[in-house]
Amino acid sequence: MLGVPLMNEPRSAGPPAITINDGVRHQTIDGFGLSMAFRRNELVRALPEDKQREILELWFSREKGAGLSIVRLGIGSAPAGSPYDEMVSIQPEDPGGPDAPPAYVWDGDDNGQVWLARAAQEYGVRRFFAVAWSAPGYMKDTGQDRNGGRLRPEWRQAYANYLVQYTRFYAREGIQITDLGFANEPDWTAPYASMRFTPEEAAQFAKVLGPIASGMRVVCCESVGWTEARAYTAAIEADAEARRWVKVHTGHSYATPVDSPLPTERPTWMSEWHPNGTSWNENWYDGSGSDGFTIALAVHDALTLGQVSGYVYWLGASVGNTRALLLIDEAAKTYRVSKRLWALAAYSRFVRPGAVRLETAVAKPALKASAFRNPDGSQVVAVLNTGMAPVTWDGLHGEVAAYLTDGDESLGPVPVTDGAVTLPPRALTTIVLR
Repeated sequence: MLGVPLMNEPRSAGPPAITINDGVRHQTIDGFGLSMAFRRNELVRALPEDKQREILELWFSREKGAGLSIVRLGIGSAPAGSPYDEMVSIQPEDPGGPDAPPAYVWDGDDNGQVWLARAAQEYGVRRFFAVAWSAPGYMKDTGQDRNGGRLRPEWRQAYANYLVQYTRFYAREGIQITDLGFANEPDWTAPYASMRFTPEEAAQFAKVLGPIASGMRVVCCESVGWTEARAYTAAIEADAEARRWVKVHTGHSYATPVDSPLPTERPTWMSEWHPNGTSWNENWYDGSGSDGFTIALAVHDALTLGQVSGYVYWLGASVGNTRALLLIDEAAKTYRVSKRLWALAAYSRFVRPGAVRLETAVAKPALKASAFRNPDGSQVVAVLNTGMAPVTWDGLHGEVAAYLTDGDESLGPVPVTDGAVTLPPRALTTIVLR
């Protein structure tokens, strides 16, 4: 156990602030990530090259940024020539029916996402999750890709083939799609690209896609809220064949937050969320509900209450009154950084794919702690002090490094003195032990 003083060290008056039990292990971590779907990469690529590189470093570098390890891609469904904020389909025109020879079109760019995937690979990212918000309109009962509607039964196989073809185009570009989703928020009708599936319909389609999605993990079902995702997970788990194919269960946090595990033994991901708000907010803690502190608490809850293996933020960057991690200033050709990025980075830079979450106990309710053992043997403890007073965690031994994220610091190094680290109030401290 960590957090217990060595026998020859003076003990504190009470139990250690945090105790980690390495013998009790929970979920394995797949990683942390972001999405730049709906052509947000066009904003970044319009910036000077040095600014583009700085942004990529903030997203993917383990030395300068968040060290993110998952990229979520959007499979387009819009007609050719669609404007910004609509992702163009790889088969924008009806080929003549579900049994007609496909008429795929590949431009090697995919709404700017090939650029992002290639850049992420340079930083070691190997997990690429592609998900469709909708099938093209001609495959649906509404005739359009937006405003909900359902996949027509006769197009099921053609739609599955379409999704697999998308991954083959990426393979041609040297990028392996590792995870493939066929629905995004299937329980909500959106005014943009969206398509409805009931839990039972999703289970049925998983049995169409699974057999042809060779070498990939089929993902379901990106529900609009975590509680709502339970019905989709339960429907998959209740069907032996669907359960065979679906390897990752996902949900979002818009309708309901992550507060408990989904009913499955498979890995689960919180695969899309950003907080509500009406303005760009760079602050760490201001009570707005869109600050960095809010993100830190949401990540903690997802990892500990929801036992998620993956956490994917929406979006990496955008414009206007966005709650993305970064704000692109198109006029000034530059960008701004929110503390939301550093709240996520306090976990993602240090907790690496393959890490295992460890059992953790705290002496003070104000501390929200989660601990992990990385594949390299290092242990990472992320501690959010939600209280108004500092707390000292003493009795640490070995090689210890600590990093602070608050209103003034963004993963700034903090001293560890005589095996003790101070956990400031309203702050996130990440401790690495080797």
